[in-house]
Amino acid sequence: MVLTLLLFSIGSVWQYFVFGGLMAQKMKVDDEIRLNIIASLLEKGATQPNLRRIKIKTKYHLATIKSSIDFLQKEKIIVGYGPKIAFWKLDYKLEAIELLQLDFSKPGLVEEYLKIVESDPHVWHLSSIMGSGNFNVMSSQFYKDVESYHKNLQERYVKKLSNYYDVVKDRQVFYLTEPTFKKGSRTDSIIKILREKAALD
Repeated sequence: MVLTLLLFSIGSVWQYFVFGGLMAQKMKVDDEIRLNIIASLLEKGATQPNLRRIKIKTKYHLATIKSSIDFLQKEKIIVGYGPKIAFWKLDYKLEAIELLQLDFSKPGLVEEYLKIVESDPHVWHLSSIMGSGNFNVMSSQFYKDVESYHKNLQERYVKKLSNYYDVVKDRQVFYLTEPTFKKGSRTDSIIKILREKAALD
């Protein structure tokens, strides 16, 4: 019996090192398993705050921390938790900012354009803007390089939307490049603004 258990244990350890080692060698940051896991972290309830770490940082009682988080979630101040991805390590080092003048007098074409945008994974943000000039929409996008941006523009928009230039009356594109002089968190910024407003520091 002891010999059987010993042989089973040795076999298990051998399998762990052999198959585990093979899996580790084949593991890639952008393979299906890793991408599925990252995507699952965006689901509600997949990630939760570490209350004990918050207690060490703030010195508050666990009950105070828990009730505060519940209150902030109920008030829709905290709307979720999720992973922060280093896009540049995945070779997506180019962020393109488009300023657009859409012709909203042609709602059918605008709707068709917006459907393409909705299906375009490169576009992570699209919103109306106000200010000087005629631009009324801003788009934020990620690419590997400038050539990829132009290829996506032509194949996904200009070729598929026959009246592209009827709905997009004007467009300017800017590429974010190094050096970056400041890059922070919007959440951290609003916390600092509120603390300054309340004279807490």
